Amino acid sequence: MTLPFPGRAADSARLADITRILARHGLGWLAARFMPGSGAAETPDGDPATTPRRVRLALEELGPAWIKLGQILATRADLLPAPWIAELEQLQSQAPTLPFPALRPDLEQALGAPLETCFATFDEIPLAAASMAQVHRATLPDGTPVAVKIRRPGITGPMLADLRLIAGAAALAERTNAQARQLRAGAMAAELADALRQELDFTVEGRNADRLRADFARNPRVVVPNIHWPLSSESVLVMDFVAGVAPTSSQALRDAGIDPASIAALGANVVLDMVLINGRFHGDPHPGNLRCLPGNAIALLDLGLVGQVSPRRREEFIRFTQALVARDDAAMADVLTTWDESGSASASAVAAAARRLVETHGGESLRLAPMVADFLPLLRDTGIVMPSDLLLIFKALVTIDGVLSRIEPGFELSAALRRSTLRLVAARLSPDHWQPILRALGLELAHLGNDAPRLLRAGVQRLTEPPAPIEPAPQWAALVRPLTRAIWGAGVLVAVAVVASRLIG
Repeated sequence: MTLPFPGRAADSARLADITRILARHGLGWLAARFMPGSGAAETPDGDPATTPRRVRLALEELGPAWIKLGQILATRADLLPAPWIAELEQLQSQAPTLPFPALRPDLEQALGAPLETCFATFDEIPLAAASMAQVHRATLPDGTPVAVKIRRPGITGPMLADLRLIAGAAALAERTNAQARQLRAGAMAAELADALRQELDFTVEGRNADRLRADFARNPRVVVPNIHWPLSSESVLVMDFVAGVAPTSSQALRDAGIDPASIAALGANVVLDMVLINGRFHGDPHPGNLRCLPGNAIALLDLGLVGQVSPRRREEFIRFTQALVARDDAAMADVLTTWDESGSASASAVAAAARRLVETHGGESLRLAPMVADFLPLLRDTGIVMPSDLLLIFKALVTIDGVLSRIEPGFELSAALRRSTLRLVAARLSPDHWQPILRALGLELAHLGNDAPRLLRAGVQRLTEPPAPIEPAPQWAALVRPLTRAIWGAGVLVAVAVVASRLIG
C-alpha cells in the first residue's frame, strides 16, 4: 500500500492494518477520506446513528496513539456534537495484563541490576494495567512500600509510526478539506504527538510530581508521592505507594474516618490554586487519580498529564468568571474574542453567544458543570475555536466539580473560586512573588551604576561638541541605547521606591 503523503515505507504495512480495522467496524470510508490511497471504499457503511460507537471501538482496537487521539477529541465539545463526545469519553486505556516474565528483562535492564538487588519484595501480580504501562507493588530494601510503573516492551516503535500516519493524514486533510482546517487538524495531531511522547518518557511524570510537591510544600494535607530517582528512568518509575480511599462516595470516606465536607473544600482549593496561583495543574483529577487519607488529606496520583497556565491565561480565566458573576455580556464578549483561534466568528455572533451565556448561567452562584455543558456547544455553533490549554483547564475543573459533588452533594465550586481569586491577589503581594523580580532589578541597576560614570562623560562630551551634520552614524546608536537604559533605570528605581514605601508603610 502506497502512502498518500511523505513518510517511511515501513509505515505502509501499518496503514494497511488501520484500513482493515476501520473496515471491520464499517468505517472504511474514514480511511478513504483522510488517508487517500488506502484502497478503502468511500461509501459509508452501517447505521449513521451508531457511527460514534463504532469509531470508539475502532480506536480502542487501534491502540494507544488512537485512544489518546479519541480522548483529546472527547475534550472538544466546542467542535464535536454531544453524541460523539459522550461516546469518546468512554474510551478506556485498560489492556490485558502482561505476564511478569515478559516485563522482567526490560525492567532489569532499566534498573541496571537484578530485581532482588533493588527490591526486598516484588509482587508479580499487577495492581493496574493500561495500554502503555502496568503497575506493580514492591518494597525497597529499607522497607519503604513503593509502586513500580513499567512501560510495556516494544510499544514505542508502533506508537511513533501511528503518530507519523496521523500527522500525515492531518496535514493532507487540512490541504483538501475546509472542515479539517476549521478543526485545526494539524495542531491537534501535534498536540497528540507531544502528549504521547511525554507519556512514553516516565521521567516527565517524575518531574511533574517533584514540581507539584514543591508547589504544595507548605500544605501538609496535600500529598504527592516521592519519586525514587536512582531506580527510575524513561521506562520505569518507582514512587512511594499511597494507600487511601478513592473519593467515589461520601459513605466510603466516612467509613474510613474521613470527613467528606473537609475533603470537598480541600479538593476545590487544591485544583483552583493549581490553576490560578501555581500555574501548574493535574489535567485529569478523576477519582482513580486521587486518594483521601486520614487527617482529611488528599494524595495526587498519575501525574503524566499536567497542564501549564500562563499568567495571561490566568487573568483571562478570572475575567471570564467575573463577567459571568457580574452578568456583564460586553466583558464576556471581549474574553470570547480573545479566546477565538479561528478568527472567523463575527462580532455579532460572539456578542449573541456572550449574552446567552450570562443570561443562562450568570450570577453569584456559578454551577460549573452545567455552564460548561452549554458553553462548549455554544462556541461550536458560533464558530469560535478555543485554545487547547483552556479546554484542558475547563475539563479539569468540571472533573473535580463532579468528584466533589458526588462526595458532598450541593457543593459549589464558585465560592471556592472566589477564595482562590483572593489568594491570588495575596500571593502577588507576598515577598516570594517580589523577591525574584527585585533581584533581577537590582542586578540591572548595579550594571547601570557601573556604567554611569562612562555614560555621563560620553553624554557631556557629546553635548559640548559642535553640532555634526545630520547623517546616520553607527556610534550614535551605540550611545543612545545605554543612555536610554540609564533613563529607564532611573525611572524604574523611582517607581520601585514608591511601591516599596507603600508596602512597608
